[in-house]
Amino acid sequence: MSEEIITPVYCTGVSAQVQKQRAKELGLGRHENAIKYLGQDYEQLRVQCLQSGTLFRDEAFPPVPQSLGYKDLGPNSSKTYGIKWKRPTWHPGQGTPDSPYRLMCIPPAPGDCWLLAAIASLTLNDTLLHRVVPHGQSFQNGYAGIFHFQLWQFGEWVDVVVDDLLPIKDGKLVFVHSAEGNEFWSALLEKAYAKVNGSYEALSGGSTSEGFEDFTGGVTEWYELRKAPSDLYQIILKALERGSLLGCSIDISSVLDMEAITFKKLVKGHAYSVTGAKQVLPDGEPDPDADPWGEVEWTGAWSDSSSEWNNVDPYEREQLRVKMEDGEFWMSFRDFMREFTRLEICNLTPDALKSRTIRKWNTTLYEGTWRRGSTAGGCRNYPATFWVNPQFKIRLDETDDPDDYGDRESGCSFVLALMQKHRRRERRFGRDMETIGVAHDPPRDFFLANASRARSEQFINLREVSTRFRLPPGEYVVVPSTFEPNKEGDFVLRFFSEKSAGTAELDDQIQANLPDEQVLSEEEIDENFKALFRQLAGEDMEISVKELRTILNRIISKHKDLRTKGFSLESCRSMVNLMDRDGNGKLGLVEFNILWNRIRNYLSIFRKFDLDKSGSMSAYEMRMAIESAGFKLNKKLYELIITRYSEPDLAVDFDNFVCCLVRLETMFRESISAAPADLPALPQWLQLTMFA
Repeated sequence: MSEEIITPVYCTGVSAQVQKQRAKELGLGRHENAIKYLGQDYEQLRVQCLQSGTLFRDEAFPPVPQSLGYKDLGPNSSKTYGIKWKRPTWHPGQGTPDSPYRLMCIPPAPGDCWLLAAIASLTLNDTLLHRVVPHGQSFQNGYAGIFHFQLWQFGEWVDVVVDDLLPIKDGKLVFVHSAEGNEFWSALLEKAYAKVNGSYEALSGGSTSEGFEDFTGGVTEWYELRKAPSDLYQIILKALERGSLLGCSIDISSVLDMEAITFKKLVKGHAYSVTGAKQVLPDGEPDPDADPWGEVEWTGAWSDSSSEWNNVDPYEREQLRVKMEDGEFWMSFRDFMREFTRLEICNLTPDALKSRTIRKWNTTLYEGTWRRGSTAGGCRNYPATFWVNPQFKIRLDETDDPDDYGDRESGCSFVLALMQKHRRRERRFGRDMETIGVAHDPPRDFFLANASRARSEQFINLREVSTRFRLPPGEYVVVPSTFEPNKEGDFVLRFFSEKSAGTAELDDQIQANLPDEQVLSEEEIDENFKALFRQLAGEDMEISVKELRTILNRIISKHKDLRTKGFSLESCRSMVNLMDRDGNGKLGLVEFNILWNRIRNYLSIFRKFDLDKSGSMSAYEMRMAIESAGFKLNKKLYELIITRYSEPDLAVDFDNFVCCLVRLETMFRESISAAPADLPALPQWLQLTMFA
């Protein structure tokens, strides 16, 4: 039966969740104790290959068409014709993870440059580089065709193993490659990144900040240069001093603009790295150093051959230009602000860029989910469902130091970053980024009566939305949401504060306020009910599973306002098992009397909360009906109820409503005495039993 199949699967899931939480508490997932992606252990696999004299072949991400992509780079695509997978031994490998070059990367197709800019930026900081590209890997000593890289993925560091079979076409690397033809570490890093995202094609399109964060675990802030703060240059300087990674780009107005080249040789829609900033002129005009890591290079003021360099002290001029690579150029800050439209700054720690001093910030990370019918309520445009979104409480007590903000009114600064998980990996199934954002409200009792105190500037279909806020001391509820209701996904919410602040995930405590159930003896039961029972039960004076099904469906057929497909044999067997106190698999008079009274009560509740008179419970009506019946449940239990008892349109028919409440009430009345000793608490016990 389906119920017997589901139960052990879910038990395993709960056990795995508990084990994962315990491992995290012991430090698993930190950079120094990274999770082995897909359970692959680099050292063990390398030793096995060396002992057997074979080169590693990664069966978890094999050299097959499906690893390239699923649509434009799919198995039958003309773009993949002629691609072969070869090891770098076809060309003498010199560039290794221990001797990297600064890259000039050329994207194979529009939309890939965001990752190239992020990879290239790693070469500017050896410490960051070797957090991602561990030391001790070589094409010479101990070579076994296996390499590994460490990536930050949604709050955890993972160690990703790859083989060195790379896509080759016409004798050249298809994807990331440098101007040095014998340098391969960047292509191997890209392969590791493609592996965790499902394919190379999944890497198409994105923002540089996504790569920045996955290589550092940092948090990104965005600046629209058309409305940038007046002290943006100081912000850039401070970010560069603190090792932050910076990227910039020029927005496009249509697909036709993609990769279009401006009059002064900047590429629209292309991701550029900002690698330096320096004041060089007497009037104090600053000049940021931008780098597209490509073939097209700026030709305006302060470009390589421009006359502005003639006014700079020769020694300083030489210092500024000696380290520049092809594709790297200087431009004036004025031109930078005029030509580019967006700046991304990935702070390795969220040091307040406007603060005069460096301080340690407090960081808290929460994982959450949006599920159809239970926790995916959409934004405030949908007041009927907004309140069911996951909620997190922030208590702000300490205001910023006065020297940080001059004469401005005192307040508490913090950064919120909302990131949706695994969306690239799910592209092959037709699912892409959802439109997400956050709101900050007073406590949720006032959701419908009050506007948000603050919210992210816009809902946007990027992997992450991050915003810096400054609010008066007090208590606030943070509500992360998709723009529309019933958009499913997993997310990570990160909270950064300079001063101490209290944070907690809000969830109802599981409890029930149930009246004492009147269990009548046979002598106390009404004679009319006894007569009805004798008529229904037959000679054996017991109601079997099949008889219960016949009884309930005969009754429900008389209520034309109820939507139902009828009580199934499975449902009736479940109810009999729950109500059967003497263990004979049937319901006697007393047992049937209890069930009968419950169903009458459930019918009354059902009709009261079927607000649209559809004959069924919407997922949100169901939540209110359950609370009216006396139950307080947490988000996980509501998710399970909708998963277990709703139809594909998320509606709960009357028969499923009855089955749900019978099980819920029985479990609550018996759970404390029935819960096995090895289950840690009531919530886990109820989750197991409600999904059975």
